[in-house]
Amino acid sequence: MASGSSRSIAATGEQQAFRLTKQGRTNVIRNGINEVQIFDTTLRDGEQSPGVNLSAVEKVEIARLLARMGVRVIEAGFPAASPEDRLAVERVAHEAGSDGSLPAPTICALARATDADIDIAWEAVQAASHPRIHTFLAASEIHLEHKLRMTHDEAIERTRNAVARAKSYCESVQFSPEDASRADPGFLHEMVAAAIEAGATTINIPDTVGYGTPDEFGALIEQIVGAVPNDGSVVVSVHCHDDLGMATANTLSGLRAGARQAEVTINGIGERAGNTALEEVVMALHTRQGRYELHTNIDTTRIAHASRIVSHYTGLPVQPNKAIVGANAFAHESGIHQDGILKHQATYEIIRPETIGLADSNLVLGKHSGRHAFAEHIGELGYELDPTQLEAAFHRFKELAGKKREVNDADVEALIADLVHRSDDAYRLVDLQVVAGRHGLSTATARLLGPDEEEHVQASVGTGPVDAIYRAICEIVGVPNRLEEFRIHAVTEGIDAQGAVSVRISSHGGPMRIGGYGADTDILVASAHAYINALNRLIERQAASSGADEAKSPLAQHVPG
Repeated sequence: MASGSSRSIAATGEQQAFRLTKQGRTNVIRNGINEVQIFDTTLRDGEQSPGVNLSAVEKVEIARLLARMGVRVIEAGFPAASPEDRLAVERVAHEAGSDGSLPAPTICALARATDADIDIAWEAVQAASHPRIHTFLAASEIHLEHKLRMTHDEAIERTRNAVARAKSYCESVQFSPEDASRADPGFLHEMVAAAIEAGATTINIPDTVGYGTPDEFGALIEQIVGAVPNDGSVVVSVHCHDDLGMATANTLSGLRAGARQAEVTINGIGERAGNTALEEVVMALHTRQGRYELHTNIDTTRIAHASRIVSHYTGLPVQPNKAIVGANAFAHESGIHQDGILKHQATYEIIRPETIGLADSNLVLGKHSGRHAFAEHIGELGYELDPTQLEAAFHRFKELAGKKREVNDADVEALIADLVHRSDDAYRLVDLQVVAGRHGLSTATARLLGPDEEEHVQASVGTGPVDAIYRAICEIVGVPNRLEEFRIHAVTEGIDAQGAVSVRISSHGGPMRIGGYGADTDILVASAHAYINALNRLIERQAASSGADEAKSPLAQHVPG
């Protein structure tokens, strides 16, 4: 629903685009800025992946890892969405600082362009050393007309008011014209100008539905760069989705055109087909330095570790052929490739595995290792555990070291991820006995400790051992649910490897999907832990949804990709 002046705006936009295209090239050179800020939105946009439900503890742990990697801006969440999200953002703002060797990251909170959202965002993020409010409003005709039912003039006024209110709280304010890649160019420039005049210090241009192509998106960013002040007071950012498989290409095109912030997620997780992957952008700039002449200040040796942790916490496995962090990214099956690699690594590998942290670290610890050595090593891996958590992790490690011949970093990461998932569980597994075989029914007896601190025992039969285990657990917990997904994979190689299990369940009669994770050398025990973890989260979410009556709240509206 554009205003009556839409025709003149469109005409002005075409003329302005031509003028800004010429200015944009000189703008990039004149600024001379070759650092790209990495803005990680794993905790916000990444968490919008179906079935992902990160706890506050998990968000803080991931944020700490991102800070150690050198991520400049961490988008911790959307505080107005729910009390749980607000609490998580508050905890990240309080606890996810720097270890002193790197600058403390900016902690960002998302808010719609409303007074209430912006006020809540500030309350959640104000404890951060460097707080930022990120507010957004739709810019495309299809969003303005069908979603917001708003005219151009109303959208411009809403933009000014929202940015000005955010600016009254903190210096760092980011504005995003949602669905910018499908917006009228003239109106988009008008909206960007209004945001800058109101005090925005970052203008983020989202390809919200992954519609753009590299040439189109690069040209759009070049125009926007030409429109912003050339004194460095405003940074142009890019945020791309992968619906057509071009998120990384579009992001790199935008950076070449002058954008100096890239919005990304670990492993490329996010709504629908996901977001631009942090590891792909960082390693493209690192590997093709001569092409882009840009750098990110990211410690690339922490990439593989961050990828594994996010996969563990979200329950989203990384596809084997995923660029940079997939299991096959440095595997060579072809005889020709193997021969070339043996003769010279660079024949078929443009990135050395150790560059992303995949250097061998087997047998890092053994069953005779003490608490101090264990604590030192997990600190090197990037974890901060309180004394209670450290004691629990050390106990699990000693158990594991007694079962496995070698304990390496992946094993340690898996057991810590398992402990983090279970830290707030209401129901906990005490014991499990299973009888299974080719003939006859599988039976399982589960002993759980409930919220009342009383033990509950239940036996069930099933078509297989996992089915029997899950039926027994369901009888104890008593929460109707449906198992939507069950995945298992070995954490490391070898017959004594830990099994990592990811499950996804849904509530009967509702669209809510919840993930769970468990790890153990016994895959049946790991399966039980994963299911119990998912059930505990489902109970928590149902209680929160009931209390906040989220089903009737306008906060259920889509937030931008």
